[in-house]
Amino acid sequence: MTSQGTASQSIPAAPAVDPRLLVREQGLNGYLAEFQRKLRSGDLGSLPVVVGLVAIAIIFQSLNSHFLTAGNLSNIALYLAGPGLISVGIVFVLLLGEIDLSLGSVAGASAAIAAVAAVQHGVNEWLAILLAVGCALAIGALHGFFFAKLGVPAFVVTLAGFLGWNGLQGVVMGKTGTLNNIPNGVIAKLDNYFFDDVAVAYGLAAIGVAGYLVATLLAARNRRQAGLPARSVTEIAVRAAGLAVLAFVVAYMFNQDRGMPLALVVLLAVVIGSDFVLRRTRYGRQVFAVGGGIEAARRAGISVARVRISVYMISAGLAAVGGLFLASQSGSADKQLGSGNVLMDAIAAAVIGGTSLFGGRGKAWSALLGTLVIESIMVGLDMQNTSQSIEYMITGAVLLAAVVLDSVSRRTQKSSGRG
Repeated sequence: MTSQGTASQSIPAAPAVDPRLLVREQGLNGYLAEFQRKLRSGDLGSLPVVVGLVAIAIIFQSLNSHFLTAGNLSNIALYLAGPGLISVGIVFVLLLGEIDLSLGSVAGASAAIAAVAAVQHGVNEWLAILLAVGCALAIGALHGFFFAKLGVPAFVVTLAGFLGWNGLQGVVMGKTGTLNNIPNGVIAKLDNYFFDDVAVAYGLAAIGVAGYLVATLLAARNRRQAGLPARSVTEIAVRAAGLAVLAFVVAYMFNQDRGMPLALVVLLAVVIGSDFVLRRTRYGRQVFAVGGGIEAARRAGISVARVRISVYMISAGLAAVGGLFLASQSGSADKQLGSGNVLMDAIAAAVIGGTSLFGGRGKAWSALLGTLVIESIMVGLDMQNTSQSIEYMITGAVLLAAVVLDSVSRRTQKSSGRG
């Protein structure tokens, strides 16, 4: 008995393996089972957004046959940049479970600073842009300091910023209500420049697909080396082929009109870069950790204050860049730029795209998908000559539906033991 007991004690217990990790080894059946499990647990991911975009395309195309034309889709792509960049910054803030109400005013003040410096004082446009973004970063650091160091609620800090920076925008503009962009200048081209060479759009599509393929293959190799289940080469090839079809169809569509818009290139670069930071870097894991639980993050050795301050700097910096694109789109900087529904659209886009209002869950791609939903609805309604009041009502309804879906999803995941 003693020898048997000793022998049994010397045999190490088999490590527990999360069955979800075995999905990739079970092929198609495994993925179907995993999809059903996610639906039951409320983990819907980007599925509602994709379904919504398809429904939007079908509805507005049936109402107006010009909705899916190359020219109209190019216009939608141009409208994405300004609010989309602001929304990416909102994603970072929402991941902390916080809010930033100042970003519309920050965008307007930044555009005013760049315009006054370049137009009225003859500063080189690139230097004027750097000055504007630098001021926005300082504003974000100030917000973060009051919030993270002094404990003032973020809602109060950024609400004060919303009022204060709107006032700064008026002071900077002075008696000049509007400053037109320098003709053919840097800011003027941000939202109006197209790469008319067809090779650019197709080349960017090829680079994107190749980058995804390489990154996915390397990730799979690293998982195998670590003894973890990984995607098969066949699955990776199928995913890459699907992405290639989508990318080259989009590139073909742009080439049928004016070419690849610079605004979309910048937005995609920011989204991809932000996604890499959030998912592949230590800093990104710290952002999710702080959003998931402050005390647990502190015990893990994370500087919560540093993360919070840096997130508000990122959101303000992206708001400044978004403001410059808004100025480019309107043709000028003025005292009203960044006001109205700019902030609400940016927040709505992040939430509609799948970023949780409760912190700890979301992706940079949420900003792009959500902004695409909002702008598609706006353009479609404009083509039907719908009043702005109706547009606001519909956007509000879509936002409410997204928040309800997020709340129900979170509750379902908690009840299934995954919250």
